[in-house]
Order: sequence, then structure tokens, then C-alpha cells
Amino acid sequence: MEAFLTSTAVVALAEIGDKTMLLAIVLAARFRKPWPVVWGILFATIANHFLAALLGATMAEVLDGIWFRYAVAAGFVAMGLWTLIPDRLDEDEEPQSLGGAFLTTLVAFFLVEIGDKTQIATIALGARFDATLAVTAGTTLGMMIANVPAVFAGDALTRRVSLKAIRMVAAALFVIIGLMLAAQTAGWIG
Repeated sequence: MEAFLTSTAVVALAEIGDKTMLLAIVLAARFRKPWPVVWGILFATIANHFLAALLGATMAEVLDGIWFRYAVAAGFVAMGLWTLIPDRLDEDEEPQSLGGAFLTTLVAFFLVEIGDKTQIATIALGARFDATLAVTAGTTLGMMIANVPAVFAGDALTRRVSLKAIRMVAAALFVIIGLMLAAQTAGWIG
């Protein structure tokens, strides 16, 4: 349960103001069909985050050792610092229609999420918890918590919610998880 809840909280906070959230707003505005966009986000996230969590768990299994646990802890701290940098959707990343709202969203979301901070966080969470399905379910729920309101409320939501404050909370959460993992690895806490 810890893997699921931590994964949900980390990704929900990290996703707010992220490039993929901006993509969700663009897709919703372009197609004006929220449900196919939501379903595309869901299936793209499940596929992308399952592979990321599996990679993290596999890396943890193969590379298990004290230095790897410190590297994962440092990765969480780095993710926290990266979260402080606001994202923007570049013009070349604007989605091209591929045959409807669902398919366009599915492909665009999957591709834009590659190398994104939430995907890297999912890899780190997979390595930390070695629970691929729980991490995938949690990170997917976190993505949906952040992106479904963006699809339905989009522009109005971004004017009311302080993205800077949310980025700061998400950054702090990443740093705290990283420091706690380092402290556990060092044997300072149980």
C-alpha cells in the first residue's frame, strides 16, 4: 500500500504544470471531446509507467547494493530540484491529429512522457519499492488526478491554482523521499 500511495502522491503533485498536463489542455481544446482524451491519457500512462516501473524494479534487482540505493535517493533529490523548473509545451511538440481524439492522445501522451520527470520518477519509484503493479497503479492514478481536471477545466484551472506553489510542494516531497531513503540506507532510520 505504501508503494501505491507514495506513487500516487508524488506523481499527482509532480504532474501539475508539467508538459503532459499542458498537452492534456491542448488536446482537450483541440478536440473538444474530453472523454476520448481522458481514455487516451489513461492507456498511454498505463503502458508508459508500467514499462518505467518494471525498468526501475529490474534495475534495483540487478544492481542491488548500497551504492544503488544512494543513487536512487540522489535521483529523488534531483527530481525535486527539476520539479522547480516550470515546463512548457514547445511548438514542435504540439499534437498532430492521427485519426481522432483517442488515438492522437494515446500516441502523443506516450511519446511526450518518454524522459519526462514523471516517467523518471516512476523508474525511481519502481526501484525504491520493487512493486511494479502497485507503482504503475499509483503513478497512473496520480497522472489522472492531475490531468482529468485539466481536460475538463483546463484554462480556468490554471488561472486559479498556483502552479509555483504546487511545484514547490512536489519538489519538497521528492527531496524528503530522497533524504529518507538515504537515511534508511545509512541505517539512521528504520
